[in-house]
Amino acid sequence: MGYPGIPGAKPDRNYYTEFVEKVPSDCVVLTLACGKFRFFDQQLGEIGSIPRLMDVGQCNDAYSAIQIALGLANAFNMDVNELPLSMILSWYEQKAVAVLLTLLYLGIKDIRLGPTLPAFITPNVFNLLSQKYNLQAIGTPDEDLAACLG
Repeated sequence: MGYPGIPGAKPDRNYYTEFVEKVPSDCVVLTLACGKFRFFDQQLGEIGSIPRLMDVGQCNDAYSAIQIALGLANAFNMDVNELPLSMILSWYEQKAVAVLLTLLYLGIKDIRLGPTLPAFITPNVFNLLSQKYNLQAIGTPDEDLAACLG
């Protein structure tokens, strides 16, 4: 899932385009906020009649994406952290703090965050969040995709 952030033109911002291009054809990409502008024009096709690239909206629609994940967990009678769902937050500006804090409050784990970590996440805070929520900095698209699919 792509989340809040302005894509910008820095080379490390290509991470999200490369990641989406490498997602296997049996996976759906659910995205929202400005990070999607790195790949929203990709033609990923469909799985059955479900589009592989689905847009939930802007950053203020993050709650809707959270509700989709919680609804799927409920439909499959499992915890949201048991879903085959990976969250990769694009971190470009401070308003994304609300999304990250909401996800952590809801107990969402295994979030990858990048291309840079927010300034408020000091090494000590990062270690704490990594231990409690398995928060991780993004790596390369290949490494992260393998981890998400593994």
